[in-house]
Amino acid sequence: MVEQTQAEQHEHGRGGEAPRVVLGVSGGIAAYKACELLRRFAESGHDVQVVPTASALHFVGAATWSALSGHPVSEQVWESVHEVPHVRIGQSADLVVVAPATADLLARAAGGLADDLLTNTLLTARCPVVFAPAMHTEMWEHPATQENVAKLRSRGAVVVEPDVGRLTGEDSGKGRFPDPAEIFALCRRVLARGPEALVPDLAGRHVVISAGGTREPLDPVRFLGNRSSGKQGYALARTAAARGARVTLVAANSSLPAPAGVEVVEVGTARELRAAMVSAAGEADAVVMAAAVADFRPAEYAAGKIKKRSGAEPDPLALVRNPDVLAELGAERPREGQVLVGFAAETDDVLAHGREKLRAKGCDLLVVNEVGEDRTFGSEENEAVVLAADGGETPVPYGPKETLAERVWDLVAERLG
Repeated sequence: MVEQTQAEQHEHGRGGEAPRVVLGVSGGIAAYKACELLRRFAESGHDVQVVPTASALHFVGAATWSALSGHPVSEQVWESVHEVPHVRIGQSADLVVVAPATADLLARAAGGLADDLLTNTLLTARCPVVFAPAMHTEMWEHPATQENVAKLRSRGAVVVEPDVGRLTGEDSGKGRFPDPAEIFALCRRVLARGPEALVPDLAGRHVVISAGGTREPLDPVRFLGNRSSGKQGYALARTAAARGARVTLVAANSSLPAPAGVEVVEVGTARELRAAMVSAAGEADAVVMAAAVADFRPAEYAAGKIKKRSGAEPDPLALVRNPDVLAELGAERPREGQVLVGFAAETDDVLAHGREKLRAKGCDLLVVNEVGEDRTFGSEENEAVVLAADGGETPVPYGPKETLAERVWDLVAERLG
């Protein structure tokens, strides 16, 4: 019988029971999207108790929450008083997630108010707490809201940055409720960390991550590229957000959905990626170069499609070097104490080439993995050895890419102190 890993034990709840999740829902139009979040928790085996505010029930009724969760639903502290719900619900939870969290709810939570069942639950919870805000841009950017968010984060809560996009009516801007699937993925990372998630070790840190694979245009319809899907970089971004970091993800040609709470900067070529990384790295505490950056690009770009000539061989393709982004970041370190992590995809003599690259690039950590047509690229799993500039080697056995991401951030957090 295979023993569960520590992370699996946390995600499976206490004593092997289904993890107990409290889904708090406050009164915003995005409350209807929380139904999708609830469905994902329930279908993956979590025991979910929904605690709406009175205002939330104007958007989605108690019958819907009860049917989807399998539990009776109330916003009152005066129902089933003999069971002391205002204390028991929070005490027994493995995770509390408030989605959506309105400006009003954030203010009441930051102020320690206990004027309904949800705020009572937040005060009695001794487990990780995640807030997924949703509101109009002006409300999110107001100094009062930002102070409340900072206060909640200082107490160990994970407050997800809202998305940018269409809001209610004709308005658009920052404040949109993140994709429920991505909130669910973030919550699973928080649950997997167990008690360690009570103190997010990357809180207050800004991390910059590159992901995906660059493409170098040859003509209007062709390019030189690689097999990278971006999944490892996205796993690193999602995991860092779950550990409290402010995350900037520079994504090269990836079709993956944006991780909840992560700022995504889309790029195409190696030169575009370099410009985005250099710009973002200036204020970053840690930089992780997980993208597969093309070493070369065509020397000339053909304005029209290159035609196949009958009976003639194609002209040789002249290539020129692309900038070495990792080496540049390693040489110029724009911020004292910044931790730099590189990735090395190798096909042979993996560790020997990895140690050589670690020295040449000037990074603190280098994640070395063996790649090929059926290995790593595009898969959900990875296997690697993390080499350190101080001589350390940390093997990470074959498993989900989130597992490797957690180990990388463990090593980064140690170096950030």
